Amino acid sequence: MADESFSLAAALFPDETWVYLEDGIFMAQSRMSEITKEKSKWAKEYAQVKLLVQRGGIAYFLPEQRMGHSERRCADVVLDGMVMEMKTVTGTREILGTEFKLGYKQGAELVKNHPVISAHSVFIWLKSDLPVISVKAKIAGELKNRLDKGSFICFFDNSQELHSWTYEELRAFIRPKK
Repeated sequence: MADESFSLAAALFPDETWVYLEDGIFMAQSRMSEITKEKSKWAKEYAQVKLLVQRGGIAYFLPEQRMGHSERRCADVVLDGMVMEMKTVTGTREILGTEFKLGYKQGAELVKNHPVISAHSVFIWLKSDLPVISVKAKIAGELKNRLDKGSFICFFDNSQELHSWTYEELRAFIRPKK
């Protein structure tokens, strides 16, 4: 996984230098200023990556980069060879859906602009009491009419459970049974 993650990060940002932070976690040198400039944001993102890496992953924090002329940023990390956007969500199903769509678009933008990427994922650290089935149904609905490959990973803070579904599994969840 380490070679796969590094290869993708290096292909996306060939002029970037990658800094070792701790086992399984690397960061684009151009992003290092974020640690002191945006402490709260950095703390959340680092906690998210650490959670995933502790389960055996390898992560490369990507440079903070704007996409085109928009104010949207590109995805946060490459984790185990997959581009991933990370979000923390507190609140309702509607907020969950909105944050997922934002994260999905950030990953999709990289896929569109870089032929080396074939899939993208969204990770959400959910800090609310939404049940797993409700989250799964909401995200499945957000994927309606979207054909990208990837996965949705959700850490349920209340239960300390990590769930993961491919986008295809979620789309199948809402398809009518024949």
